Amino acid sequence: MSAAGWFIVLLALAGANLPFVNQRLFALVPLRAAKKSAWIRIGEMIVLYFVVGAIGFMLEARAGNRFEQGWQFYAITFSLFVVFSFPGFAFQYLVKRR
Repeated sequence: MSAAGWFIVLLALAGANLPFVNQRLFALVPLRAAKKSAWIRIGEMIVLYFVVGAIGFMLEARAGNRFEQGWQFYAITFSLFVVFSFPGFAFQYLVKRR
């Protein structure tokens, strides 16, 4: 796998966990609530999926061999993005804090 492929995988891993490791919107904008709701986290994940996908699309087009993808590709990559978010989800919701 090329360096660009590994870069996208690592970017997807970081992007999938970003909503769960902080209480700010996209890690930048502070919210009034003390804790983000699950719906905001899901919305962030969807937006970050499209951002990572756009970066991957750009890198693929820059390499010169952009391929058309069907709905199956997007369903699988979104499912993989959700699986990548498990460490952040476990840290936020399953680890007991004192």
